Amino acid sequence: MRLHFIENGPALLVEQDQRVLVVADLHMGIESGLERHGVHITSRSASRADRVIACIEEAEPDLLLLLGDVKHNVPVTSRQEYRELPGVLAMFRDRVPIAVAPGNHDGGIGRFLEPGELLAPGGALIDGVGYLHGHTHPAPELPGHLIVLGHHHPVVSLVDTVGCAARARPAYLYSGLDGPCGAETPSGSRTRLLFVPAFNEFAGGIDIGRLRESGLGPLSRCIDEKNSEVFLADGTYVGSPATLCLPGDC
Repeated sequence: MRLHFIENGPALLVEQDQRVLVVADLHMGIESGLERHGVHITSRSASRADRVIACIEEAEPDLLLLLGDVKHNVPVTSRQEYRELPGVLAMFRDRVPIAVAPGNHDGGIGRFLEPGELLAPGGALIDGVGYLHGHTHPAPELPGHLIVLGHHHPVVSLVDTVGCAARARPAYLYSGLDGPCGAETPSGSRTRLLFVPAFNEFAGGIDIGRLRESGLGPLSRCIDEKNSEVFLADGTYVGSPATLCLPGDC
């Protein structure tokens, strides 16, 4: 298996027999959600879709896997989403087959998809890799494999020797499972996790050093912080949660 980090996403290409391009947490329609809170921003859905297409053109995948929270507004679907999502998904579909691992913001997403594109809520195994949004327990077939997750919007803030933190940057966290979550499967293989950053530029994030305590998903509660690895969007290795300082803690 080969993993390619696409900085301009951020997006991930998983290469085995198939080339699977993973894009997590698009949150299309986020501008209408922000508007309800008094923040008025012109829709950037078109430029966001163009970034996805640029990743498709760079990676040349066999499958585009949208790793949950394709849409933003809950519990309803906004007029912005009804207006924009069909065209955006058609643009992707014209270039590569798509699949969607539904997230907690994706109620009603099936109305925008074609038969076979919507995966089960507990995720799916594709070419020996598990894909799961991350807000639910994984399907029984996923443990014992690498599981690629969205949902948590991981970021990292790099702190210098005088305690100044750079702007939080999208990051990947690669980890095994700690404690009882790390029990071996019947086949003797162990589960590995790869948390993928959010694609949406307005989605915010949680510092990797606080993912475990965030309680956002059942698997994040069992991150093995001492033996995990943190990578920036371009694949640069920067350390582990146990060695990286959190802003305000150094």
